[in-house]
Amino acid sequence: MSKLTFDEYQKRAAETALYPKEQGVEYTALGLTGEAGEIANKVKKVLRGDYDNDALREMLKGEIGDVLWYTAMLACELDLDLQEIAQSNLDKLASRKERGVISGSGDNR
Repeated sequence: MSKLTFDEYQKRAAETALYPKEQGVEYTALGLTGEAGEIANKVKKVLRGDYDNDALREMLKGEIGDVLWYTAMLACELDLDLQEIAQSNLDKLASRKERGVISGSGDNR
């Protein structure tokens, strides 16, 4: 079985996208924020002692998948290619590391 590419994931994820297209950017951005919040909430519960790290890992696996879906759909709504976004992000991080500013702050470093 071959590995799934970002391009293939984005295409297949779009086949499951059922939301009001006239508000697609808003819907997917809010969904992405909500799923990220669910991740933070589960991590918070570990601090409280509700879950151990193994249970958290399994729960977060599903939540991270939801974040990925909303990210892919937001990219679709903006007519952006998830594969290009991923490569651009890696290129940006490699440049920051090479220039010694990866741990700095600010977007334009």
